[in-house]
Amino acid sequence: MYTDDLDSADDSVLLARLSEGDKPAFDTLYNRYWKLVFDSAFKRLSDLEKAQDVAQDVFVQLWTRGNKSIIENLPAYLLVASRNAVFKVMEKEARLVAVPVENTPELESPFDRADAAILHKEFLESFNKLVDALPAQQRLIFKMRFEEDLSSQKIAEILNISPKTVRNQLGKVLSALRQNMLVINVVLIAYSFRL
Repeated sequence: MYTDDLDSADDSVLLARLSEGDKPAFDTLYNRYWKLVFDSAFKRLSDLEKAQDVAQDVFVQLWTRGNKSIIENLPAYLLVASRNAVFKVMEKEARLVAVPVENTPELESPFDRADAAILHKEFLESFNKLVDALPAQQRLIFKMRFEEDLSSQKIAEILNISPKTVRNQLGKVLSALRQNMLVINVVLIAYSFRL
């Protein structure tokens, strides 16, 4: 394939060639999706150099992964890889900020702070388990909307579905999460009073 042919080639064709070590196929994917990955990282980091580093890391990972598994939706894969790389950067810099708890009296001892940190961690783990238990399309749409901060229109374009379908799926997800999070909150509050 000539460069013009590669530019018009489908992602699946390029990925197949990439798994065979085809550098021009990689270059085409890089040129096609670098801005998407960079923008995703920059939204979270607000730092040009770090966002560029994340984008480079994501594409290095794509190049080195070989043919480990089939990627069915490359833009979604790259956005998730970008998000994960950003979280690693934030964790490395200890920039993960605890969610503020409103109307809570100041914690007085290190033991109180440790208990609060444990409860917060358990809450986040429970929330992540709920999200991971969602049906595949709902989980993908939820993560693209709330973790990648993409609009319904952009998600619809990436997933090749209608914006109305995106909104309907988000409504179902939010309803399910709201119901389940209420139960988790009640359990954690009851647990905190036993401490």
